[in-house]
Amino acid sequence: MTTQVHLRAAATEPASTERPDANAIAALAPEDLDGLMGQARSRKIASLSDWLVRRARDPIMPSERIAELCDRLLGAGLPLDRFGASTETLDAQHDAIGRLWVRGESVSERLYVKPPGEEESAGYLTSPFKAAADSGRWVDLWLPETDDAAFGIVPELKQGGFVHYLCIPVTLLTEAHGWFTFATRHPEGFSAADVAAIARVLPPLALLMEMRSTWVSLRNLLRTYVGTDPQAAILRGNVKRGQVSAITSAMLFADMRNSVGHTADLSATEAVAVFNALFDCLVPPIESRQGEVLKYIGDGLLAIFRETEDCVACDAAERALAAAEEALRGLDERNRAHPEEPPIHVGIALHYGEAAYGNVGSGVRLDFTVIGKDVGLASRIAQMNRSLSEPLLMSGAFAHRLREQGLRLGAFPARGFKDPVEVYRPLVPRDKGS
Repeated sequence: MTTQVHLRAAATEPASTERPDANAIAALAPEDLDGLMGQARSRKIASLSDWLVRRARDPIMPSERIAELCDRLLGAGLPLDRFGASTETLDAQHDAIGRLWVRGESVSERLYVKPPGEEESAGYLTSPFKAAADSGRWVDLWLPETDDAAFGIVPELKQGGFVHYLCIPVTLLTEAHGWFTFATRHPEGFSAADVAAIARVLPPLALLMEMRSTWVSLRNLLRTYVGTDPQAAILRGNVKRGQVSAITSAMLFADMRNSVGHTADLSATEAVAVFNALFDCLVPPIESRQGEVLKYIGDGLLAIFRETEDCVACDAAERALAAAEEALRGLDERNRAHPEEPPIHVGIALHYGEAAYGNVGSGVRLDFTVIGKDVGLASRIAQMNRSLSEPLLMSGAFAHRLREQGLRLGAFPARGFKDPVEVYRPLVPRDKGS
């Protein structure tokens, strides 16, 4: 919907009190905006703009920043009762984020997610946000004269007692959309001087949105594709080939059993859905116990569990074992809940040793990957799950770090390793079909 609602004088007011055209004012030069505001307010808005620029890099949460911004706008004479800031996001779990301040209330936050298979949600299609983004112009609503059907939010605004509403689009360098909204309950709405104040403070506001949105998107994307700790390493400058970090930790290697046979008759999209169902059972138990998925490896994954810095508890192995057992229970429950589908089975190997992760590749095309003999050993133990008919196996190095070491199954040859590998299972055996 790209309908523009034009303001006109109310029938009960003299013709000379025509309301200001927000888009015309927004197009004015800075000196003309200052002239509309007057000297006193212009100084206050200049001070507010300077505050925004100087505080752009402060480690303050957006909600705190918004609350202080609105207090300063009120101090500059703006009759503000509602303020919103929203941006599209590059995030694996949501598509946009919005924060809303209403006078007398705390700042609220909302995440927006598009329905699966749809380009946009119904709420967005009927919103001032879409009209502003499509036209590149401010949506300027004098609510007493705006039909309830103009936009989905209009009845809510009227019920809240708001009289005048502005929705201002911002296009970020990433081509994502952002928006600021301003609303007032003042019976005369925003004056020309008020609109000029908003237009004058918009550039530093947009700059602040640009900086924060770009930085958050970068962190989110890196965390999504390489994991939390590698993301931090990359942002610290670890981007050269051969830069590798070594850590000693508990390792969890999970591998789907018979994935080729399970997905042979499925399309590529359907096969991805199967793998995602598997990871939905594996990942949450890992992350809930401070584990970190370092790498998805086809139909499996590698996760690590670090010891705490002081290692008072030294419980990484205990956390890894608890995560593995919960993941297997979750997979059992998932299979029972979907009897119409072939059951998904997985083999999990637990090991304690050293993993090296860093940049491997050539030229400008690098991969942040995980390597090392202990990583290879974890994968070899995972291959023994089927031959030993055990869904969960542990190396001797791992079992020795547990309060209860588990049951020793024996020492077995592992491809690529000279010496046989001691293998254990938990004391309480699981269903062999798990």
